[in-house]
Amino acid sequence: MRHLLTLLHRWFGLFTAVFLFVAGATGAIISWDHELDGALNPQMYHAKWQGEAQSPLVLADKFEAENPNLIVTFLPLELAAGDALNIFVKGRSEQADQNLTYNQVAIHPESGEVQAKRMWGDVSLSRENLLPFLYKLHYSMHLPDVGGIEAGILFMGIVSIVWILDSFVAIAISFPARRSWQKSFLFRWKSGGYKLNFDLHRSGGVWVWALLLIIAVTSVSMNLGFQVVRPVVNAISPLTPSPFETQTFNAYSTPALSRAEAVELARIEAPKHDITDPIGGLFYARDYNLYGIGFFTPGNSHGDGGLGNPWLYFDGNTGAYVGATIPGEGSAGDIFMQAQFPLHSGRILGVTGRVIMSFLGALIAMLSITGIVIWARKRKARAIRSKTA
Repeated sequence: MRHLLTLLHRWFGLFTAVFLFVAGATGAIISWDHELDGALNPQMYHAKWQGEAQSPLVLADKFEAENPNLIVTFLPLELAAGDALNIFVKGRSEQADQNLTYNQVAIHPESGEVQAKRMWGDVSLSRENLLPFLYKLHYSMHLPDVGGIEAGILFMGIVSIVWILDSFVAIAISFPARRSWQKSFLFRWKSGGYKLNFDLHRSGGVWVWALLLIIAVTSVSMNLGFQVVRPVVNAISPLTPSPFETQTFNAYSTPALSRAEAVELARIEAPKHDITDPIGGLFYARDYNLYGIGFFTPGNSHGDGGLGNPWLYFDGNTGAYVGATIPGEGSAGDIFMQAQFPLHSGRILGVTGRVIMSFLGALIAMLSITGIVIWARKRKARAIRSKTA
């Protein structure tokens, strides 16, 4: 049995090693993506203004009037002093999408002028695109879509499933004998060389095994949520249907309801859910004709601390309320799903959690490298024995 488990660990590890190295290294960086991106590209996030800022709703309407082929898909509704209005856009038609040269825009809150724009996630190592490039590399390897399917996201979800399986195989072979189980927690720092490399791989993984398993599971949730995780969780604890499951897919929808009307509906609906946070942002899911209104303070759209921010959803044509995501509410399955991004990003513990995730990202990259070194060393030894025989 141990021989079989060792073989499984070898081939699971070789299949995932390169991808986990990239995901780990980029994950250590993108835990601080907003801060780093802001430092590299202040024109995207900061603006000097001393007068009265215009309403983000007014600025979004003005932008769309000047760019009739585009539609705003994400809009912060409150700005801190010194912030630029940072919005995301898509095309109103397939042709407009094909001709799109940017999808993120920074607007000066006072003048309403566009001060910067870029294609978020573009394959580029330029200063402007570095952090978005790394962020998208983390979860998709920038693999191209195939037949309208996001192949990179699906592939990395499969890699994460193999990683989960390998995690259990690895912990099983890390304790070969009961009498010497303590060795699996030790590092032979003074020995150096191959012995230390082996301990870094085995003991390094053992010490944080549970945390690595959490990252692996949440990785599957991030990439294969609707395909795998939600059906499995729903079979155990029934999930509240997502608004994206109840709304009809309709590519390139145009809402009859204005953003201002959607915001007003959210103000009326919020007290029914005991939401006390200010309205912080709005997104429009173009292909589902769905508005989402989020409640958070400026700069906290990711929801640092806890299970994230409350969101209310409304039909883009009728304005009908179609659902909500309220942190900590719903079935056990609902709460489990709410916890996936906060756990994966570390934001469930605020800044402390993000520090931990940066450390774990670097550790995952290290485990990938040391695993390949062990395989290469053993492969060389097997080749020498075979030649000698």
